[in-house]
Amino acid sequence: MPRTPTAAHTSPAPAAARRPSGTSAPGWRPAARRRALGLSLVDVVVATAVTSVALGVTLPDLGQTLARRHLEGQAAQLATDLRLARSLAVSQGVSVRLRVQQLADGACYVLHDGAAGACSCSTDGQAQCQPGTLAWRSAGFPATGRVQLAGNVSQMVFSGLHGTTSPGGTLRLTLADGSAIHHVVGIVGRVRSCSPGARVPGLAACS
Repeated sequence: MPRTPTAAHTSPAPAAARRPSGTSAPGWRPAARRRALGLSLVDVVVATAVTSVALGVTLPDLGQTLARRHLEGQAAQLATDLRLARSLAVSQGVSVRLRVQQLADGACYVLHDGAAGACSCSTDGQAQCQPGTLAWRSAGFPATGRVQLAGNVSQMVFSGLHGTTSPGGTLRLTLADGSAIHHVVGIVGRVRSCSPGARVPGLAACS
């Protein structure tokens, strides 16, 4: 007697892998897989907290680093201008003056020839000179800025004969946290730089 074919036995698909009725194949994923593709609210909150802590630690350090770089840049420019004053005096055979002014809104300096007081400066770095007087360089240090300028002399004169300086003095550039760079100008016109307490790396402590 011929056997009647029987339907092949198949096991039902696991519940997690069953496709809901009416769901097309390309866009359908099991629930467990869908959960693995996203972030929970707890994950987002934890990530935000970690980022906030990291920024809280990093930003102050970054601010201090930027201020230190600003100080070093201003100090390098001032040292260059001091050496320029001596070089111009010797090469042109004239007296070159570095005038330092303490103003109500900060400080400034101007490098010029001519008589004492022939040029003045402002905290925006601009120089104003009498007719016939030449200003080679000027720089301003507003009271609201990062770096402040001070000195124990208001003027230095570099001789056109030997390049000597009268009087010698010290110009100080300082940050709000006390870090500073001093330029000490001797009577022979040479510039020596130091940092009080050696707080600026690469510079010797001021004696």
